Amino acid sequence: MSNYNQEIDLLFEVSWEVCNKIGGIYTVLSSKAKTLKTQFKDNLIFIGPDVWSAANPSPYFIDSKTLLRKSVDTSKLPEGVGIRIGRWDIPGKPIAILVKFDGMYTSKDEAYGKMWARYGVDSLHAYGDYDEGCAFARAAAIVIENIVTTTNTDRRKVTAHFNEWTTAMGLLSLKSDMPEVATVFTTHATCIGRSICGNGKPLYDQLPNYNGNQMAQELNMEAKHSLEKAAAHNADCFTTVSEVTADESAQLLERRPEVTPNGFELNFVPGPKQYGALRAAARRRLLDVARALTGVDFDDSTFIVATSGRCEFRNKGLDMYIDAMNDLAYCGSARKVLAFILVPAWVAGPREDLQHQLRHNITSRLSDPVITHNLHNYGDDAVVRYIHEKGFSNDTNSYVAVVYVPCYLNGNDGIINMNYYDILPGLDATVFASYYEPWGYTPLESIAFGVPTVTTSLAGFGRWALTLDENVDFDNAGIVVAQRNDNNYFEAVHTISRSIQRLANATDSYIKKSRKAAMVSAKKAQWTDFISYYNKAYEVARSVRNAEINKLK
Repeated sequence: MSNYNQEIDLLFEVSWEVCNKIGGIYTVLSSKAKTLKTQFKDNLIFIGPDVWSAANPSPYFIDSKTLLRKSVDTSKLPEGVGIRIGRWDIPGKPIAILVKFDGMYTSKDEAYGKMWARYGVDSLHAYGDYDEGCAFARAAAIVIENIVTTTNTDRRKVTAHFNEWTTAMGLLSLKSDMPEVATVFTTHATCIGRSICGNGKPLYDQLPNYNGNQMAQELNMEAKHSLEKAAAHNADCFTTVSEVTADESAQLLERRPEVTPNGFELNFVPGPKQYGALRAAARRRLLDVARALTGVDFDDSTFIVATSGRCEFRNKGLDMYIDAMNDLAYCGSARKVLAFILVPAWVAGPREDLQHQLRHNITSRLSDPVITHNLHNYGDDAVVRYIHEKGFSNDTNSYVAVVYVPCYLNGNDGIINMNYYDILPGLDATVFASYYEPWGYTPLESIAFGVPTVTTSLAGFGRWALTLDENVDFDNAGIVVAQRNDNNYFEAVHTISRSIQRLANATDSYIKKSRKAAMVSAKKAQWTDFISYYNKAYEVARSVRNAEINKLK
C-alpha cells in the first residue's frame, strides 16, 4: 500500500449498482472490492440504493447489527431517509450501506434550484429515472457527511468516489456542504455519447463536429447531460475507463479525464480441478436446450459460441453478431456451430413447451425454434426480428443454429438454470461486436475463463488488447480484434465470421494454445495491477482539493 493510501482515513464509493446487479458497473465494483479492501480494510465503505423489500431482499447484502453502529447518527438523517449497514457478499466482503431515499423527493425542487444556481445543472427537462437517481445521490451525500461528522474524521483524509450520472448530484451536494472532502467522478459511458449511438447516429467519424450541449438538446438529454458535465468539471479528479471514452468525454463533456481501466478478480475463475467438470456440465446443458428447442441432435463436437451483455441492439453489436453468424452459415465449417445470444430482454417467463421437452428429455422441433423464453414485446424485439429476417431455420441442414436466451442467467431462469459464470467454461468462443463499448467486461470475463474471444477496435478492451501485440490473435493472446469504424460494417462482419470459422476448424493443439493464451492475457488485466490507476486518481483528487483549500486561507 502506498504512503498516500495510508493518509486516507475513509474511502467512500457510491454507485446505483452496489449490491444491485444491473450491468457492467456491478462487475467493476464487485471485482475491484477485494483489492481495495486489502488496501483500506474497513475504512472502505460502499454506498448503494436500498431498492429492496422483505419480500424481495438483495441477494448480495449481508445485514449486520454491529457494524458502524457508533459511527452513524441516524437521528440526524432527514425524515424518510434510512440506512441498512452490512457487508457486500462478494470477495473481500467490504462494508456496504444501503440507503432508503424516499424522503428526498419532498425537497427536490429546492435542491434542483440550488444545483442550477451553483453549478448550472438544468433539471427543467428531466424525465424518466432522473429524479430517482438524484434522490439517491443526495441521500448518499448526507450519509457520508453524517459518518464523517459523527466519527470526527479529519475531512482532509476523506475521499468520496461517485460513479455515473446517477450519483453526480451527490458529488455536487458534498462539494457544497463539506468542501474539504476530495471527490472523484467516473463516467463509465457518457450519457450523450450513448444516446448518439442509440439513435443510430455516427459517433466516431463525426465526434470532432459534435457539441455535447447541442446534441443533448437535439436528443432530449439536457438534464442528464447537464448534470454529468457539471460533475465532470467540479470533481477533483474526473476519470473514465478507456482511451475511447476519454476522447468522447473530452469532446462532449469538455474535460479530458484520467483513464482508470477496468481489471478483473481471478478468484471468480474456477481452478483446474473444477474446470473440466464445469465445462462438461455447461456444454451438456446448452446442447440439451438446443436439442429440445430445435429437434436437432447436436453432438458433443458442436462448436458453441455466444455473445452476451446488455440488450442494446446496435451499441453492443448484436446486429453484427447475427450478420456474422449468417455469413458463417453460407461459408460452412467442419463442425456444426451453435450460436447463443445471452442477452436479457423484456422476458415474460420460460416457454412451457420447452420446459416440458427438457423435463421429459424429448428431442423434437418446437415452433419458433430460435428463442427459449416468452417476451412481452415479441413483435417489437429487435433481436428476434433480425434472427427471423436473416432466415435462421435451426433445422438439420443448418451449419449454424442461433438460439436467443432473453433473460439474466442467474440460475433461476426456468430453462438454462445456470449462472453466467457457470456457463462460460462450456463455450468454445465468444463474440462481442460492439459499436459503443467504453470498456468491455464481457470479453475480459471470457478470456479469464480461458474462452477465446472476438471484440472490436471500438471497445476499450479491444484497444487495450492491441497494446499487448499489434498482431494480436487467438494463438498469442486468445483475442481477435476486428477493426470497426463508421464505414466498414460488412468488412468487420467478415472478419468475425472468418475468425470463428478458423477456430471451429482448428486443430486441438491450436485450440488448446488459444485457450491458454487467453488466460495469460487475462492475468495482465488483474485488479492487483490496474488498481494503481485508481490510487493515482485518489492522489490527484486529494492534491487538487488541498490546493483549493489552501487558496481560501
